[in-house]
Amino acid sequence: MGLSDDLDGCVLGGGVALFPADGLYGLACDPTRAEAIERIHRIKGRDDGKPSAVMYFSPLAMREVLAALGPRTRDALGALLPGPVTLVVANPERLYPLACREDPERLGLRLIGGPLAGAAAAIFQTSANLAGEPPPASFDEVDRTIVDAVDLAIDGGRLGGLPSTVVDITGIERGEPPLILREGGLARDELRRRLELLRGADSG
Repeated sequence: MGLSDDLDGCVLGGGVALFPADGLYGLACDPTRAEAIERIHRIKGRDDGKPSAVMYFSPLAMREVLAALGPRTRDALGALLPGPVTLVVANPERLYPLACREDPERLGLRLIGGPLAGAAAAIFQTSANLAGEPPPASFDEVDRTIVDAVDLAIDGGRLGGLPSTVVDITGIERGEPPLILREGGLARDELRRRLELLRGADSG
């Protein structure tokens, strides 16, 4: 078994995992299990009430959510993912309401590669830090109480140290431009370049 199988076994079994994303370490669980999400909040020491993205490690695992998206939204995902980007998409079918929190018609999506590429599970993910502490970029920076509290801890070495760039594309089907909500791992110029290529393909 590889690391992706370990993650699948933990998450699909209702557990909580500490894992390396692309820039920072995160905590992961099944996004449909309220008790697992509540456990993550207890481990972190706070529930800030904010929505969390649903992360994937395989495009095939995204088939259900992709089927619920509009064509321009799917094209944008194809242009920007995988990578250090969280895309906030329109969610008319209200998938993963536990991750969306108070706004179930907006959903954050991520797709990354790395050592866990190929994992089949979709995950609810949040940074692996205690309340008020900075998110860790290496396994050694993760607070020991978090390491001891999870069911699976994966050491992926030192990561890039930047959070994902968050981009709101909820209005893209209506022709509205993407809106950067947070700067992060994907530089603004590269984001703009990819979106320009997407617009060029669309107009052609």
